[in-house]
Amino acid sequence: MKLTSLLAGAAMAVGLASTAMAEDKTKVGFIYVGPVGDGGWTYEHDQGRLAVEEAHGDKVETIYQENVPEGADAERALTQMALSGADIIFTTSFGYMDPTIAVAEKFPDVKFEHATGYKRADNVSTYSARFYEGRAVQGIIAGRMTKTNKIGYIASFPIPEVIRGINSAYIHAKKVNPDVEFSIVWAYTWFDPAKEADAATALIQQGADVILQHTDSTAPQAAAEKAGNVVTFGQASDMSEYAPFPRVSSIIDDWAPYYIARVGAVMDGTWESKDTWDGIGAGMVGIGKISDAVPADVKAEALVLMDELANGTYHAFTGPLKKQDGSDWLAEGETADDGTLAGMDFYVEGLTAEIPN
Repeated sequence: MKLTSLLAGAAMAVGLASTAMAEDKTKVGFIYVGPVGDGGWTYEHDQGRLAVEEAHGDKVETIYQENVPEGADAERALTQMALSGADIIFTTSFGYMDPTIAVAEKFPDVKFEHATGYKRADNVSTYSARFYEGRAVQGIIAGRMTKTNKIGYIASFPIPEVIRGINSAYIHAKKVNPDVEFSIVWAYTWFDPAKEADAATALIQQGADVILQHTDSTAPQAAAEKAGNVVTFGQASDMSEYAPFPRVSSIIDDWAPYYIARVGAVMDGTWESKDTWDGIGAGMVGIGKISDAVPADVKAEALVLMDELANGTYHAFTGPLKKQDGSDWLAEGETADDGTLAGMDFYVEGLTAEIPN
């Protein structure tokens, strides 16, 4: 009887110790709009999650939910994750903004980090990358490499982040090729390979020999490869499986350092609500290897621009620039302020498309 009691007591002690160890771990959650294998946006966020595990080891436990639609489904997924004991939750798509704020109000002891949004609270931070800097580099290459002077752009949703990218790419393509024209197709999705392939094919049939995209799959690369002689760029991830052609370079999102630092701040008690918006200089936006399919002089020009953006000697939105309606926006040498960029809802002069409501 005594032996049984001793064994039971020992087992209970081991169980309590294991529970205590589990409770000591910082639980880190991620909500993804697409699958972790999308090869683009969600893939790179998940690489950041894995980097958190590698950096913090057994002090953390990470969990994630993929393919969460923006809207009510996101609020349910966030609530479940908070109830599961998450200490910090990263919500990684613009459409999660309002659900993040709503759930954060119900769980004031949980820290939330929302990607690409602008609403904050005491327990909600926001973070994004200056993707438009990468679009400027792409614009230079696109403007130089097009032979038809027609560039196609697959856009996701008409939000400032996407509009900034279109404007930046166009401004820099136009700088090196005054004859360039942009055609824009709105896919109304972040990730839908079939829609993205159809959009790329339609643009190619209209004469575009360069395709830019703000959607997350490699379907446009495949469509371009099938068509032949069509230049593409990796989006969010390197997409180097299509290098050296049609993918001639890429914008790479590197979230790992940010995620590691913010989880560390929760662990040491220094986390506070703030807004982070970093670019090429801080390493949050990377430019994938420019392939040998790009002429050497064009590659050199792109690398110079990248260095200038990184060291701050050049801003991607530098005047003189007018708005699409011909009204003045930026005077000679004037640069756009972050407030205007964050809320950008207009095209620059020369773009002929309309921004849908």
